[in-house]
Amino acid sequence: PLAKALCEGGLPAAEVTFRTDAAADAIKLIRGRFPNMTVGAGTVLTKKQVDEAVSAGAEFIVSPGLNPKVVSYCMDVGVPLIPGCSSPSDIETALELGLDTVKFFPAEAAGGVAMIKAMSAPYSGVKFMPTGGIDLKNLNDYLGFDKVIACGGSFMVKEDYIKNCEWDKIRSLTQNAVQTMLGFELAHIGINGESEKEAGESANMFSRMFMFDAKEGNSSVFCGSGIEIMKKPYLGKNGHIAIGTNSVSRAVNYLESKGFGFRYDSAKYNEKGKLTAIYFDTEISGFAIHLVNKK
Repeated sequence: PLAKALCEGGLPAAEVTFRTDAAADAIKLIRGRFPNMTVGAGTVLTKKQVDEAVSAGAEFIVSPGLNPKVVSYCMDVGVPLIPGCSSPSDIETALELGLDTVKFFPAEAAGGVAMIKAMSAPYSGVKFMPTGGIDLKNLNDYLGFDKVIACGGSFMVKEDYIKNCEWDKIRSLTQNAVQTMLGFELAHIGINGESEKEAGESANMFSRMFMFDAKEGNSSVFCGSGIEIMKKPYLGKNGHIAIGTNSVSRAVNYLESKGFGFRYDSAKYNEKGKLTAIYFDTEISGFAIHLVNKK
């Protein structure tokens, strides 16, 4: 039921910790009932636990610290491992062992986002998965740093809810966590003008009506921050609707897992190669829909 609540809440991923003897059975049961869910094993401390986790169907291994023997064994059996690291020495050991992604644990107690930023500076190729003390209040502080690949947390899975079988509350909290991560909100509405002249006249009308400042660009005129008038028809029968998100790339991955498609010929990237905007491959009521990164 817990796995079902997570999936319905939009977060089909879980780390089942080897803190009890039930871990392997739990992983096997979840993998059998929800084959499309990403399930891994956490708090893995020994090679024996690695074998138990892999046999049960774990797709990845997470450990609280960095044990070179466990790392090497995971690499030998071909299962991804994210070991806990909280110092430059840990990171250098991980690099020496051939890893490029580490867990930062305990995140808040070890210095939070500021510590990750300071510690990651000399290691440009290393990605971090912070866990420990993360909740809705600081989730996007971590995810906003480009070297954080993911966050781990159990704040949506409260112990009392599990004991009382309140799966609807877990589903709701999970959905709230996903919405917080993605941060969807209306960015602007684009109107297809027939010509540069018409776009200018329409922008002038909005300015007169509502005192919106008009700012002319190469292909459109913006009225305030919420209305864009195209100088010639573009995607969408009537125009387009831009939805802002905290991360276009994360939003695309999430939405594609939900079955939505995108026009990759419309994708835009910044100078660092980061995806900043992209259109869906379908319209809604005559409007093309595209995602843009929030500023």
